[in-house]
Amino acid sequence: MRVLITGANRGIGQGLLAHYAAQPETVAFGTVRSTPADDALTQLDVTRPEGFTDLAARFHDVALDLLVCNAGVYPDKGMTLDTKISPDIWSQAFSVNVTGVWMTIEALLPALQRAKTPRIAIISSIMGSSERAPGGSYVYRASKAAVTNLGRNLAVDLAPKGISVGMYHPGWVRTDMGGSSADISRDASVAGLTARFAALGPETSGVFESYDGTPIPF
Repeated sequence: MRVLITGANRGIGQGLLAHYAAQPETVAFGTVRSTPADDALTQLDVTRPEGFTDLAARFHDVALDLLVCNAGVYPDKGMTLDTKISPDIWSQAFSVNVTGVWMTIEALLPALQRAKTPRIAIISSIMGSSERAPGGSYVYRASKAAVTNLGRNLAVDLAPKGISVGMYHPGWVRTDMGGSSADISRDASVAGLTARFAALGPETSGVFESYDGTPIPF
């Protein structure tokens, strides 16, 4: 099996890359914004369209079984309704969390189509659920709602190509983004997410669920 995880330099992405790299008969790749430290990593800034040409070229003859779109930002963390949220904050969130996911999938579709049972896992968030709207974190919530909607529509359009798509909430994880007071460890999130990815297939394509398998309302 061949797996690619975007945003694999830290946090959940780094944990996912380590998990798959340790599996027998699995080749794991990751993308990072900085200069790669080894051959398993590819430099990619998901906000820069020119980088996807190199990404597609690297995987031009690869059958990619699983693509995990994990790269994400939370630029309005801690901001409130009284905070002046600049257009740059909105642009940054959507460039990474939505457009970056789209361009990643678009660039790697040929590689996915070479695999027998290709899957795309999009790391979204329960904060993107429109039915769960407690207020605050407007930019992050809106971007995660958008990428969840994107994934739902891709699940429909990619079904004839045999590609399954799922959206997943990783939990509130003790990482740089989640903070030290978060609910679960990175290892717990990775264990749950990888089980969800393994269960993804044509019959579950379009699913939106938590790392522990709990369905999330859209």
